[in-house]
Amino acid sequence: MAYVATRGGEYAIDQAERLFRSDLGAITRERVEAVKTGLPYLIDRVMGEASLYEPDLAALALAQAGGDLYEAILLLRAYRTTQPRIAVAEPVGQTDLFTVRRISAAFKDIPGGQILGPTLDYSHRLLQVDVLKGEDYVPEPVIPAAEPAPASQPSLTSWQKAQGLIPEHPVETVAPDDIPDLTREPLLFPATRAHKLQSLARADTGGTLALGYSTMRGYSSVHPTVNELRLAEAPVRLRHPCGTVFSAGRVRVSQTEVISKSKELELGFSATFGWNEVKVIAAATLDLASSQPNPHPAANEEFVLYHTEPVESSGFCIHFKLPHYVTFQSSLDALRRVKTDKNTAAKLADTDKLPSQQEEVAL
Repeated sequence: MAYVATRGGEYAIDQAERLFRSDLGAITRERVEAVKTGLPYLIDRVMGEASLYEPDLAALALAQAGGDLYEAILLLRAYRTTQPRIAVAEPVGQTDLFTVRRISAAFKDIPGGQILGPTLDYSHRLLQVDVLKGEDYVPEPVIPAAEPAPASQPSLTSWQKAQGLIPEHPVETVAPDDIPDLTREPLLFPATRAHKLQSLARADTGGTLALGYSTMRGYSSVHPTVNELRLAEAPVRLRHPCGTVFSAGRVRVSQTEVISKSKELELGFSATFGWNEVKVIAAATLDLASSQPNPHPAANEEFVLYHTEPVESSGFCIHFKLPHYVTFQSSLDALRRVKTDKNTAAKLADTDKLPSQQEEVAL
């Protein structure tokens, strides 16, 4: 779609940007730190959808964008493109995760047990309005468990496969240099599974939820059950050129497997940076739905992956604010010509229907 670039108003454009930034005020290290500590789940969402794990930069992007989520994601993605890739981390399995929360809706007693972890799932949603009156809201302290759960937990899927509940599929080993990277390669269809999972990992949370919810409500053959949900910290292990593997720290991750209840048990999977449960549940549902024959758009991988891309979709939506004078005026000219032609044709038709003067005299 063509549009006219904004020209001749450099001063106005500069002042418009100044007006936006003046409304935000000075962006200080203290403000960035307050955003990072006060909004950890929003920070996680920005990092996940930007494909860059760096809490300080995510907080800075949010502060600089005034809380505009899509602008913050765009800022962080743009910064990411300027950074070199130093190495590819070693693969991380489920049993490697430092698990903070692990639940299953499919089985009550699972190997390792259910770990509720941090959640509001079972809480009353009450707004602490006394804070506005000057009274601080101080949460009740956590009572340490008598026997803390082990940091690592077994894979529920492995147990299900051993029980013969889920078919065993061969695992393809891919060399680090051969791992496809959606941030450096275009998304082509039919998409490889790696590209599909990468796309869902950085998809827009709201868009993923909307499409995933549509499949849950019946616009697909998939009605999922959460087989296993984990909030965890994944170790980042790198291999030194001399061959030594060392730890570079840990990153917060979410991971979900959903299971269908059709002719045979099938799994959908999703994982992303940060703790974002609703995102991975919806994304895993879409992953599972994309393998089912169904005419609904939410089961079509091309429809889903294109329309849940946050930067591209928000950018296309926002670009309609830019000048489209030429294309719109062209459309108006065409509309005026059509109306003129219709009016002319109507007048000619009416003239043909009128009797001549001689006919009127004869009558």
